[in-house]
Amino acid sequence: MRIAALSGWTSEQKHVVAASFLGWTLDAFDFFLMVFVLKDIAQEFHTDVTRVTIAILLTLAMRPLGAFLFGRAADRWGRRPTLMVDVLFYSAIEFASGFAPSLTALLVLRAIYGIAMGGEWGVGASLTMESIPPQARGFVSGLLQSGYPAGYFLASIVYGLLFQYIGWRGMFMVGVVPALLVFYIRRHVPESPSWKPTTARSNTLAVFKSHWRLGIYAVLLMTAFNFFSHGTQDLYPTFLQVQHKLSAHQVGLIAVIYNIGAIVGGISFGALSERFGRRRIIIIAAVLSLVVLPLWAFAASAVWLAVGAFLMQITVQGAWGVVPVHLNELSPDEARGTFPGFVYQLGNLIASVNATLQAAIAAQYGGDYAFALAIVAGVVAVAIIVLTALGSEARGVAFGTGLSPDTATSPIPKGGLT
Repeated sequence: MRIAALSGWTSEQKHVVAASFLGWTLDAFDFFLMVFVLKDIAQEFHTDVTRVTIAILLTLAMRPLGAFLFGRAADRWGRRPTLMVDVLFYSAIEFASGFAPSLTALLVLRAIYGIAMGGEWGVGASLTMESIPPQARGFVSGLLQSGYPAGYFLASIVYGLLFQYIGWRGMFMVGVVPALLVFYIRRHVPESPSWKPTTARSNTLAVFKSHWRLGIYAVLLMTAFNFFSHGTQDLYPTFLQVQHKLSAHQVGLIAVIYNIGAIVGGISFGALSERFGRRRIIIIAAVLSLVVLPLWAFAASAVWLAVGAFLMQITVQGAWGVVPVHLNELSPDEARGTFPGFVYQLGNLIASVNATLQAAIAAQYGGDYAFALAIVAGVVAVAIIVLTALGSEARGVAFGTGLSPDTATSPIPKGGLT
C-alpha cells in the first residue's frame, strides 16, 4: 500500500509518533499483564476469578477521571510535559501492584492505575495528530492504536517466558520499565505546534456544553468500541486456560498470534480510512468480525482457536485503528487535549463491567466462556455498525482553523452532528 504522506517528515514529527506509540504500547503492556494472572491472583488470595476481575473493572472505571485531569493539564500546560508525568505515574503504580499484601490493596492500586492509564491515550493522540501532516493521519492513527495490541503482545511474551520464574508479582514489577520512556520524550519530543494554553476551568465545560450532541454520540460509540475490544480480549486467556485447559505456554503463544493480527489490522484499516473514509472502514471491519466470530469462540482445537483469534483481532483492532484520527478530527480545537480522551474513557467507564459481566454469564451457563464471549462480541459489533452509520466524520479537517482541505468532507458544526 502506497503511503506517500510518510515522505518528507521532519525528525521531530517522527519522534512524536514514536513517543506516542511507545507510551500507549507500554501503558497497554502494564494493563494486560493483569489479564494473564487473574487465576493465579485468585488462588493466592483464596477467592474466585470473578472477584479478581473487579480489578479490571476499577481500572477501566477510573480512566475517565484520568482522561479529564490529564487532558485539562495538556490543554493548560502542554501535551509534552503532561505525557511525561503520566508515563511516570502509571509505571510507579504498576510496580507497586507487585507488592500488594491483599486483594483489597491490589484493587485500590489498580483503581489508581486506571487514572494514569486514562490520561495517556488522549494526550498522546492529540500530540500526534496535531504534529503530523493531515494526509498521514489515517495511517498514523492505525499505527498509534496498534500500540494497544503491541502492548498486549509484549505482555504475552513476558507471560509465556517469565511467569513460571517470577510469578504474578514479578510480572507487575516488570511493569516499571516504561518509566525509561520519559528520558526519550524529554530529549527528543517537541510540543504540539497547534497547542495554545488555556487557563479557565470553565473553558472545557463550555466546550462540552456547546457540543453536547456530539459528546453524547461519541460516548455511545466509544462504549460500543470498548465492549468490542475488552469483550474479545480481557477474558480470552482465561477462556483458553479454564475451558480448553491450555498451558501457560500455549496461551501465551496464542496471545502472541492474535496480537500480531491486531497490529496488522490496526495499521491496515487505519491507512485504508484515509482513502475510503473513516465510517466506511469502521463498518466494514465490524461486519467482518461477525463473519469470523463462530471460529473465534467455538473452535475445538488450539490451532483453530489461534486462527480464529488472529482473524478476530484483525477486525476488532482494524475498526479501532480509525478511532484516534476519527475522534481527533471530530473534536473542537479548543479542547482537543481533553475531548477525545474523555469521551473515549467515559465509554470505557460504561464498558468497565465487561470482564465481570462475561465471567458471570459464563458461570451462569456452567463455565461456558465461549458463549459469554460470543454474545457480547456479536451484540456490540452490530451496535458499532448502527452507530457509525448514523454518525458523521470530518476527514481531513485542518486543526486550528475549523476548515477542511478535503472538499469531500465537512467539519462537524458547533451544534453537534450533521
